Amino acid sequence: MRVIRRLPETLINRIAAGEVVERPASALKELVENAIDAGASHIHVRLSEGGLAMIEVSDDGCGMRPDEIELALERHATSKLPDEAIEMVETLGFRGEALPSIASVARVTIESRPQGSADGWKRVVDNGALVAEGPAALPPGTRVRVEQLFEKIPARRKFLRSPRSEWAAASDVVRRLAMARPDLGFTLEHDGRRALHVQAGETLEARVAQLVARELAGNSVEVDLFRGDYHLTGIAGLPTYNRGVADHQYLFVNGRPVKDRLLIGAVRGAYADMLARDRHAVLALFLQVPASEVDVNVHPAKSEVRFRDPALVRGMVVSGLRHALSTGDQRSAQAPSASAMAAWQAEPIAPPPPASQGSMFSQPWRPEARVSDAGQAWRGYEQSVLAPLQGRAEVAAEPVVDATSHPLGIARGQISNTYIVAEAEDGLVIVDQHAAHERLVLERLRAAGAGQGTASAQALLIPEVVELEEVACDRLEEAAPKLAEFGLALERFGPNAMLVRSVPAALAKGDPAKLVADVADDLAHHGDALLLSEKLDLVLATMACHGSVRAGRQLSVAEMNALLREMEVTPRSGQCNHGRPTWVKLAHGDIEKLFGRK
Repeated sequence: MRVIRRLPETLINRIAAGEVVERPASALKELVENAIDAGASHIHVRLSEGGLAMIEVSDDGCGMRPDEIELALERHATSKLPDEAIEMVETLGFRGEALPSIASVARVTIESRPQGSADGWKRVVDNGALVAEGPAALPPGTRVRVEQLFEKIPARRKFLRSPRSEWAAASDVVRRLAMARPDLGFTLEHDGRRALHVQAGETLEARVAQLVARELAGNSVEVDLFRGDYHLTGIAGLPTYNRGVADHQYLFVNGRPVKDRLLIGAVRGAYADMLARDRHAVLALFLQVPASEVDVNVHPAKSEVRFRDPALVRGMVVSGLRHALSTGDQRSAQAPSASAMAAWQAEPIAPPPPASQGSMFSQPWRPEARVSDAGQAWRGYEQSVLAPLQGRAEVAAEPVVDATSHPLGIARGQISNTYIVAEAEDGLVIVDQHAAHERLVLERLRAAGAGQGTASAQALLIPEVVELEEVACDRLEEAAPKLAEFGLALERFGPNAMLVRSVPAALAKGDPAKLVADVADDLAHHGDALLLSEKLDLVLATMACHGSVRAGRQLSVAEMNALLREMEVTPRSGQCNHGRPTWVKLAHGDIEKLFGRK
């Protein structure tokens, strides 16, 4: 018979830590939130090996007395809930679980000195056991150091990722919290190198642009919408300024960074008719709601929230974004000009023909001349309008090629500078030129990578410097040897930049900066779950998209036929890189049915 027993306190804390402290970034988030709640004006963060070896957070907040330090390391002890109204919480932390949970799985040193006090105090706890305590010398505020996280719990330690991956997660945590509080200063150091530094008192627009991308300042609109006690503010990137991954969408509720599915879905809905399916908006939205209208106690990590009126919140996000994008500075989703609309709606009036040409309608009506004049006018119309069209058709048809020898037929023309119309032996073929060429470029890149050596590359006369986030540069640097095999030669150019020396020859006319940014997004999107070979296959699809002919480009007959011939000998040319068809065929029988011949 199994006996029910109480678990020891140390094991209880470790179980609790499994919910609160998943990785170094989780512990860092809790410590920085505590510093913000303490009223700090500047927060200094130091990391070693991505937080695996050491995390240190220093602030100039209110500080703690020795007895308060001891109480802070007990479970469910907090200064942030003055009463039992947990639904009215207005601070980032409030559970009283973070510090004791972290102290149960790591070595934690807390040093603090209250404002106005001449003395500081230190307390050291190693995996739940008190190691040392005594006086400490430090300026007013608090400093918390976490070392050897999960060192004595191998089952948890082995599931942590590499230092580079943990650093990426920790950097994102600090970036989001710094974005939520532009009134505070933040400094982030990693292995002795300063990675981020922002001054206190910045405007929201300046802080977001500094932390996301400097280009966002010139490619965004401001969002500002009130609905009763609800207030939505933020910066929304123009639809033309987008990314290949959704990790540049920053959402905040009452100053708390969240990853809420309702808000993410609302953003997707607001941009639905302005972005391609595989592109994502860049934005930072801040929603202020009454504390009684939102539940922040849904998830242990406090990353999800629940709204009392989700329909109102979704409607605010969608309407606020669409209103800002359509009535802002009109650089995107721009309404047509009034003059163009007036010209479009005006009744078209043909100019009168010159007197020298004459017209059957300009002569006095004579019954006996009615038929002959009408016939003469039609012959004039044939000569002036139809003859040039017939001439162009004859030129387009040359050289004469037998359509029976080619499955996709012979190009006869182009519709909307987007679709190629070809005549085949058994029907009419319509080809999406961009989708088809995208597949052809992808297969060329794959074939080059599968062969020996490297693919044909186009060296840049002046190497281009592309500025990216440090984490994105790390991913590109790691994949650089393999990317070079496909013709994309990259070198690290400082912590936040990559140097592009060459691009694949098939993409020579593209934009190297945009290509490198999209490749970095692809590497981030697919994470560590895929092998490098699988990642590169998806990266090649992005590179192929950059090198393919665009919809809206006028092609010559020779170019159209060359595209058709290459499609016939290229595997998988029936679908583009995203699975959509590249061509469709109307058989002769289908065409006859349209005209009632069958």
